[in-house]
Amino acid sequence: MQRYNNFLKYANKKHKNLYIWKKNCIFALKMQQMTPREALHTYFGYDNFRPLQEEIITSVLAGRDTLALMPTGGGKSICFQVPTLVMAHENPEKRLCLVVTPLIALMRDQVENLKARGIHAAAVYTGMTWDKQRVALDNCLYGPYHFLYCSPERLESEEFRKRLADLPICLIAVDEAHCISQWGYDFRPSYLKIAEVRKVLPGVPVLALTATATPDTIDDIQDKLGFEEKHVLRKSFHRENLTYVVRRTDQKEEQVAHILSRVPGSAIVYVRNRKRAQELSEWLNHLPSFQGGDGGRSVDYYHAGLTTKERNERQQAWTEGKTRVIVATNAFGMGIDKPDVRVVIHYDLPSHLESYYQEAGRAGRDGKRAYAVLLYNPQEDKAKLQKRATDTYPPKEFVEAVYHKTMDFLQIGAGSGLGHRFTLHIDQLCQVMKLPVIQTYSALHILSQAGYIDFEEEHETQPRVQILVARHLLGEYNLSFEQAELLDVLMRSYTGIYTDLQYVREADDNQFTIHNSQFSVHEILVSLAQRGIITYIPRSVGCSLTMTNERQTEIYLSPEIFEKRQEQFVSKLQSMLEYADQNQFCREQVLLAYFGEKNAVPCGHCDVCRELERIIQQPM
Repeated sequence: MQRYNNFLKYANKKHKNLYIWKKNCIFALKMQQMTPREALHTYFGYDNFRPLQEEIITSVLAGRDTLALMPTGGGKSICFQVPTLVMAHENPEKRLCLVVTPLIALMRDQVENLKARGIHAAAVYTGMTWDKQRVALDNCLYGPYHFLYCSPERLESEEFRKRLADLPICLIAVDEAHCISQWGYDFRPSYLKIAEVRKVLPGVPVLALTATATPDTIDDIQDKLGFEEKHVLRKSFHRENLTYVVRRTDQKEEQVAHILSRVPGSAIVYVRNRKRAQELSEWLNHLPSFQGGDGGRSVDYYHAGLTTKERNERQQAWTEGKTRVIVATNAFGMGIDKPDVRVVIHYDLPSHLESYYQEAGRAGRDGKRAYAVLLYNPQEDKAKLQKRATDTYPPKEFVEAVYHKTMDFLQIGAGSGLGHRFTLHIDQLCQVMKLPVIQTYSALHILSQAGYIDFEEEHETQPRVQILVARHLLGEYNLSFEQAELLDVLMRSYTGIYTDLQYVREADDNQFTIHNSQFSVHEILVSLAQRGIITYIPRSVGCSLTMTNERQTEIYLSPEIFEKRQEQFVSKLQSMLEYADQNQFCREQVLLAYFGEKNAVPCGHCDVCRELERIIQQPM
């Protein structure tokens, strides 16, 4: 009750619509019980749970640490959203779920979706100013908020972890939980900080969620998250409606066109690099069968090098059916729930069966027949996988050289740099320091896993602005109407803009409206910077590098960081190659066995099963 009174005091000061907030809080206090099914219907409009959802929710409500393995499209979000709302009704003093997820775009989408359902949610992620983070945390402390989404990098902040201890957290949900495992295919060191968060939130259960995990990864996730006891709930990886096919060919472009012409409907074509994504997209669009009658594009491409606006527009066009085929790198697809994808084609072999299964699983979520086709050129693809192994784990001496050359490039002296964050353009680094691009990316990832830096690929930084001229002196600068209006908006929107660079949103995010102006916000900011009125750092797309340690004179890569992970990576490459190369065992059986399901029966409709059936039916 004391926290409720604190909330009312905060709301009186901060919120105009106090009546509704009071009503919501009183309603929550009065509602002593709500069943999971009632919460599902009341908030999400569903009458029944999908398979495994109810068992997971029951486990969470019993206070058990739980690892849930659910294939892509299985409805993971409901598994932490419903129990949180049930617990909030039972005890408003513990009403908040901390959701750790590495996907900022997905984080924003889920927050907006929850708000649209009348559920208060906030997000804290890399790139937000501390003022905005503080407001979000205050809202979660005093307001009727039920979900706080955060990126794993936020957990590395000691100040952030201290604030978490004050919040009314009832559950920690860890999405993409395989990222915490050194045996997982996407290990991220920042996930290891979740164990420290558990120390400041004693008694709060953890729900770990992932779509793909091998038996070794399953054990490692539970160990790293500090489970009190091993507890795994899993849904079979069997997909009755999904047909797996491996097609051997040395003419992959023609095969893509042939498959897309034979399988109508929405499609994804996965490729390994950006250049191929663009080239294959343009090649398909020039074929008569892919030219839309309205002059639009039947095929488009997607990769992490595009701006956020471009990625959002292309994803939306594909989701709405305006674009039929998207040719993409693995940057595409995470968090997308388009049910009517009829075929997913892999032009190149992925590095591991985990990512192949997850990407292929984006087909046929509506339960209707769909196809996952892997194009395989034995001679070329084997050579490419071998090169991928050496590119991903270059010699230790090269990794150390990349470390020191990157420090020199960023002008970080020995013993300095701790806590500093940089936007790093890899092409410039490699050009100036004469480094190979692919191996440099890999070396930076290894250094990140070793804890020397925190490296994120393709981080898009918002524009930053600092006002240099005192407000009472601006009248001396003969400002244009657009300049004066924009400065006024900046001063009202960002309280610390006179003392430090502030992240700002540009016009395409509808943050600013400059009435009747023929100039863009960017052009106005440039003109103000040229006159010395502001410091302006435009938006850029590059990698981000944060110094998690001072610059070292020497670095050490332990066997756990390098040799063991190298062996694991090579082993995963070999499993992927064996899947593509073999033609004796059911495709789905091979996949399910890899994920620990040893007793699966043949699917009956993959290319291997169909060929076996054809041979059996041949006359003697």
